[in-house]
Amino acid sequence: MSEPEKSGDVPEPAGQGNTLPRGGNPAKSPQDFDLAAIYVSDAQYNRNIYFDTSPQAVRLYLRYNHWLSQVLLYFFILVDLSLAIFEEPAVLPLPTWATMLVELLCLLVFTIRLVHYAKVIPRDKFWKDPKNICIIVILMLTLVDMAIYGALKATNCYALRWSRVLRPLLLVNVTEGRQLRRAFRSIRNALPQIFYVFLLFMFSLLIFSLMALKLLGKRMPAYNASLGFTIFFILYILINTYIFMSVFLAVVYNNYKKYLKEEVQQMVRAKRHKMVRAFAVLQEQRVEGGGPVVTQANWNQMVRLVQPNMSNAHRELLWSVSDDKNQGYIGKVPFVQLADLLNIEVITVKSRPHPLHSMCPAIYLSAPSRLLCRLVQHRAFVIVYDLIILVNAVFIGLDEQNQMIANSEWVFLALYLLEILLKLYVFEPRAFFSRHSFWNCPSASQIISTRFDTIIVVSALIATILNSTMKSLEDYTTRQILDIVFILRVLRLIRVVDSIKRFRAIINTLIRIGPAILTFGQLIIVVYYIFAMVGMELFKGKVKFYEEDSTDPEKAYCGNPLLKGTAFAELNYCKNNFNNVVSSFILLVELTVVNQWHVLSSGFASVTYMSARIFFVLFHIVVVIIIINIFVAFVLEAFFVEYSVDKSDLQTSLERKIEELELAVEQEKLEDNLVNAMETIDNDQGTSQSANTKPALMFKIASKRYRTVDALLQRMFEADLDPEDFAENDDPEAQNNGSFVNPTFSPV
Repeated sequence: MSEPEKSGDVPEPAGQGNTLPRGGNPAKSPQDFDLAAIYVSDAQYNRNIYFDTSPQAVRLYLRYNHWLSQVLLYFFILVDLSLAIFEEPAVLPLPTWATMLVELLCLLVFTIRLVHYAKVIPRDKFWKDPKNICIIVILMLTLVDMAIYGALKATNCYALRWSRVLRPLLLVNVTEGRQLRRAFRSIRNALPQIFYVFLLFMFSLLIFSLMALKLLGKRMPAYNASLGFTIFFILYILINTYIFMSVFLAVVYNNYKKYLKEEVQQMVRAKRHKMVRAFAVLQEQRVEGGGPVVTQANWNQMVRLVQPNMSNAHRELLWSVSDDKNQGYIGKVPFVQLADLLNIEVITVKSRPHPLHSMCPAIYLSAPSRLLCRLVQHRAFVIVYDLIILVNAVFIGLDEQNQMIANSEWVFLALYLLEILLKLYVFEPRAFFSRHSFWNCPSASQIISTRFDTIIVVSALIATILNSTMKSLEDYTTRQILDIVFILRVLRLIRVVDSIKRFRAIINTLIRIGPAILTFGQLIIVVYYIFAMVGMELFKGKVKFYEEDSTDPEKAYCGNPLLKGTAFAELNYCKNNFNNVVSSFILLVELTVVNQWHVLSSGFASVTYMSARIFFVLFHIVVVIIIINIFVAFVLEAFFVEYSVDKSDLQTSLERKIEELELAVEQEKLEDNLVNAMETIDNDQGTSQSANTKPALMFKIASKRYRTVDALLQRMFEADLDPEDFAENDDPEAQNNGSFVNPTFSPV
């Protein structure tokens, strides 16, 4: 990797307050700021890509990380995965040539993306990266499979699309799939310990099986033979269902947390490598012989490139946190923390008077108006409407055919509309429609309720009016509209949960860890897709589903005589089959929740071979025992951090600085202080203040604090991270030439 340009000995004017003369430090070029901005952006989003720093490679790298190229990549991955809907066995069959043309287009896009990636990193590192090798192998095997499949189909021979199981692996191995690869590594690292527990579990099953064979083989049902046999079943359930399953979870949780902590530490060190590189590009030397620093001017120019939409107020706030001593420059440690500061969502709010205050101040500021505002803002107002919602819930559960019950809905709708109008009268209306209004206002909970209720109540009003209109028409069924009305009514009950502080804290915690939970959703999709493709090839056409009105005698045994007399056919599980990808996914969901697992596995074993049970046992081990337990372990750890642990030092210092700035705004003692110089474009919907009055700004940490999953992971293990650990001494050779080596991650 080529090195960024190093500072020479060209003098330039002194810095801020003459505390940082630039003697011996040349002015930074636009290329320097572009390169530093890329390093900071990589650190913010934890992109561990060892890219070339030549001007051409930097331009290509910017295009590679552009949001549009990433959206297109995931779009074509989704298209590639969705081909299973149209391929045999298909939900919506299409000609083979059509699906193959689409797949060829997808492969072309993946190849272009891979070539693009090869242009931005050194060639030797490209061929040493297992992800790239895996993608190349997948593309080549898919092309070979398509050629063989097409030739066999052309000659009317039996053909098998075995490469379809490789499609989801593209989702894992693209550079953007780092969270998914981390999840797979967690599974791989936890497997050895799980294996030992699994062996012990199988030994326990063997012991109980032998005892059952000798004790119960000729005494079925055993409970009729003797009451004492219940002890056997109680011990079996206690040991194998509760104890061993709990041990599985404990082992997975312990190993998962251990290896995840190591990965997060490597991730943080890689991020700090990027920030140190950015610091090396922008650094200047102080005349008094101190360490290298970055000036505020260079810092501002670089941050503008990283986040061009950030308001001046927000940017000045972050600088004031980094330069807590107001020196006009910062050292390496506070500069490295910039990546974490950028991941803390800060809202900039410009306070405005209510429009009625400007249009008719005499009326809006009158004593009755102020009394009405106090009443609406009082806690009793919320309690009254919560009681109204509870009463409404009782009426929802009553008979809709009763005319009084049906007409009561209009009364409740009128009360809800009145509440919305009162709140819009009290609170500044534009705040309800701004991007961050959920969290901006001191009365945020009331605003949340109002915005939610506005959507629900207006929708319910429209649906109710439409339903009443349709009732007057002859020969028209309004059942679907009525169902929508019922759903909208029930959704209003959610507001009662929001009004209880403990419930709201739990819900907010679940919302914050939601993006991280989605990673395991991708993991489940990958595993489901692979098992669905294998299942369709093994079991397609073995079980047939007949509609309810069918009179075909084969309906009794799902179209397969081998299922005659089986529980599978008698319980009418014919629709639970592997005849297309949709029904395969539904069947796998049923197996995940262990719904009639023995009946389903026995049914498919009956129509094929007894060894078919291996498929179902393997799925149960991989998904239920391993992945679900890892998912539970992650949710537990993330929930403990979000629900119990105090805020990070960095966030606390940011909030402390916000409090200081708010105090400065209120007192307005300093004519040229930071706040008076701030401007904002966030939530800037106009102001009713005069030109001579400077706008009052407020800052608030958003409730959803983590912009990325990696930020949440770093927060989970923050106590174990050294803020000054840059790992600069790991490689003496790299230290001599001024570069820093990225940590080595284990391949998937």
